[in-house]
Amino acid sequence: METTEISKENNSVSNPELDGDDHEVSWEETLHKSKNWYGPDLYFYQGFWCPSHVFKAVISSQKHFQALDSDIIVTSVPKCGTTWLKALTFSIVNRNKFAKGENPLLRSVPHRLVPFFEFNLYLNNPSPDLENSCLYKPRLFSTHIPYASLPPSIKESEAKIVYICRNPMDMFISLWFFTDKLRAKNIEPLPLDEAFEMFCKGIYDFGPYFDHVLGFWRASHENRNKILFLQYEDLQEDIISHLKKLAMFLGFPFSEEEEKQGVVEEIAKTCSFGSLKALDVNKNGVSPFGVPHSTLLAVVRCYCCCCC
Repeated sequence: METTEISKENNSVSNPELDGDDHEVSWEETLHKSKNWYGPDLYFYQGFWCPSHVFKAVISSQKHFQALDSDIIVTSVPKCGTTWLKALTFSIVNRNKFAKGENPLLRSVPHRLVPFFEFNLYLNNPSPDLENSCLYKPRLFSTHIPYASLPPSIKESEAKIVYICRNPMDMFISLWFFTDKLRAKNIEPLPLDEAFEMFCKGIYDFGPYFDHVLGFWRASHENRNKILFLQYEDLQEDIISHLKKLAMFLGFPFSEEEEKQGVVEEIAKTCSFGSLKALDVNKNGVSPFGVPHSTLLAVVRCYCCCCC
């Protein structure tokens, strides 16, 4: 069944945000399901395919997250440069809080400094302590949830949203390699041609791709002061000008003195794929959502890196 057909059918299904947690289990049973690329089921929820293992976390974030006007939310389709954008955003906002060479990115992975709603904060707790979860201010969060399904308080507040997308073919290849590393040993590898067919139908974590991208693209045109829409390839081509653009949007513009001192270039270097990959913290250990750090920064080919 095509995604568009499923979407129409699901419009009549009740919403767990209104029904309450007591009805959540029975409500899940009304959703269309599909196999995922690496094991867990996918639920078709509010027009996108939600991984079953984070479904409750998505609903909890929708129901309980209360945005502050100073919050910054990093958003993306999976495998489009989220790790890179998290590192850049954190470094820009907090650049005057640490001496040179003491950036927390040197000892903490970007996903701990800019935690996901669905894979981290709300995964095991419907009402996490966000103040203690965010060590630095302003608060920085991340999500793969499509724009239409974001927690309402994000859209209703003055919180800033930064979105990054990527060439869909590069994103697809990156996702295929990445999900193969997540596959349980008892799950057969998904052939490339079958994965491509599912990708074209939008059946993968937080798909469909074009619905996701268009949702944020349209919203960014409606409110340019709230949402910054970035493309991965543009950052690769000219990181310096895009760092300045990002800093200006976030309300932390670089001063003339900082530009003369090479602060912009220093952030670009610290957050580059090569620099992040070389750090011990990104070579060892497991992310807050159970994925080996080395997998999040694995190379697929010389011009296509797998940043979550």
